[in-house]
Amino acid sequence: MANLLNSFTIVLSFLFIYGYNYNVHVMAQWPSGGSTRFYDFKVQTKRVTKLCSTKDMVTINGKFPGPSVYAQEDDRIIVNVTNETPFNVTIHWHGVRQKLSCWFDGPSYITQCPIQAGQSFTYEFTMVKQKGTFFWHAHVSWLRATVYGALIVYPKTGVPYPFKAPYEEHTLILGEYWLQDVVQLERATAASGGPPTPTNAYTINGHPGPNYNCSNNDVYQIDVVSGKTYLLRLIHAGLNMENFFAIANHKLTIVEADAEYTKPFTTDRVMLGPGQTMSVLVTADQSPGKYSMAMGPYMSAKGVKFQNISSTAYFQYSGAVPNSLSLPAKLPCFNDNLAVKTVMDGLRSLNPVNVSRQIDTDLFVTIGLNVQKCHSKTPKQNCQGLNNGVMAASMNNISFVKPKISLLEAYYKKINGSFTEDFPGVPLKFYDFVNGAPNNVPNNTQALNGTKALVLEYGARVQLIMQDTGTVTTENHPIHLHGYSFYVVGYGTGNYNPKTANFNLVDPPYMNTIGVPVGGWAAIRFVADNPGVWFMHCHLDIHQSWGLGTVLVVKNGKGDLEILPHPPADLPQC
Repeated sequence: MANLLNSFTIVLSFLFIYGYNYNVHVMAQWPSGGSTRFYDFKVQTKRVTKLCSTKDMVTINGKFPGPSVYAQEDDRIIVNVTNETPFNVTIHWHGVRQKLSCWFDGPSYITQCPIQAGQSFTYEFTMVKQKGTFFWHAHVSWLRATVYGALIVYPKTGVPYPFKAPYEEHTLILGEYWLQDVVQLERATAASGGPPTPTNAYTINGHPGPNYNCSNNDVYQIDVVSGKTYLLRLIHAGLNMENFFAIANHKLTIVEADAEYTKPFTTDRVMLGPGQTMSVLVTADQSPGKYSMAMGPYMSAKGVKFQNISSTAYFQYSGAVPNSLSLPAKLPCFNDNLAVKTVMDGLRSLNPVNVSRQIDTDLFVTIGLNVQKCHSKTPKQNCQGLNNGVMAASMNNISFVKPKISLLEAYYKKINGSFTEDFPGVPLKFYDFVNGAPNNVPNNTQALNGTKALVLEYGARVQLIMQDTGTVTTENHPIHLHGYSFYVVGYGTGNYNPKTANFNLVDPPYMNTIGVPVGGWAAIRFVADNPGVWFMHCHLDIHQSWGLGTVLVVKNGKGDLEILPHPPADLPQC
């Protein structure tokens, strides 16, 4: 293993991209215990032909998926992003806790204004005590449908994995592909007031596979050797769908979730929502042949149209008969909630962990959909939601409205008028959230609109209960918290009841994106020890666009490494 990681260090030196100027920001920052890795990202449009159709789409460095970023634990990463397209763009480093580097987190209008056409911005952050499978993606409009790539952080040199070293590692990024321009798709969806058009294809590393038109040769393939074990780093970069993944006749052993090691858990299939990552070990222990790796839909909501054709890649043994038919992978039914729960039940932190037993801030947040009344003079064009209403989504029945300037900048510079600090820590009223939710659409399904933040004291020990609601439909929601990982101490079906809820305070998984179960609840705990303004939102982009999110403002502490640094000199302006 040490040899593998030493070799990796040598290989890294050839992966870095040189030849550009960047600004060095002199500011308080978390001390880096490793090397500094430089990357140059150019946001460019590229002409792509897929599914019998050609279109221009936004990429990084003309690649789809974009270039992988490699580093080791405690390394400093510097990425200069130059926007050569007419579209606004930002880059979010998903799962990176951004210790004292909130300015570089990336969500548009939360921590920064977008990088406008012709402008540049340099992201600079340290992988403080973090290693594993991360990814980066655009965080403005729906550009992340094509602007995404892997961020792989290896252990420090000489530190082995907590499992036997694999023969090889491969990254598999699950995505969605639209024939339509995604910026136009987002604008058209917002203007309609209704649901989005389902994706035209699922993709594995940008390839749809042979189940789709004109795609027999547009297939990703891993060549394997009999008897060897492979580490597959799974990343879900899709926009609006959650997905099952399986390999025909092969078991998957989960060893990492959301870039944190887990106790090994073996299963036939896994489910990932957008924003989630998972590393699995797969042993090539079957007779030589071509085996399908399949990505299919998980849709827990009722009445929602979705793409039901699976994407396929190949897990092909050396020595297999050329051009042989692939053995199909068995995926669960699209609404198999039990299959999802079975995987979640198997996730445990590798070692016992120190979970806060005492709680300073106890929060209860409902999450779900809404339908607003139609106020348009052209309702046929703009009110295509249920019962001629306008679709929305909310937390504690407040639909988040993105501001016109960066909230972090407004908070830091004390600019009034951009947001209020009155997001409620509990629902405005309690009822049977799952079975008795308001559903007289749109008369009692409306949400309040606002840019409301929840303020946390530095060092507060926080417990957050997230409760799915039955307005419109119950649904599994992948909720992502920026700037933090959290312990998932409990989850269940129905309404949360503190008297009957079972909590795991010994070895709960440590995650950054949690699928709140359909018609159920999830409980997370974390310590608010990273000052800044942090977005918390559903990672289904349609729900985020509809307002399913809020921001957490974490105040400064008193020590040198407890205070938000000043903004970088090249921070984009709105």
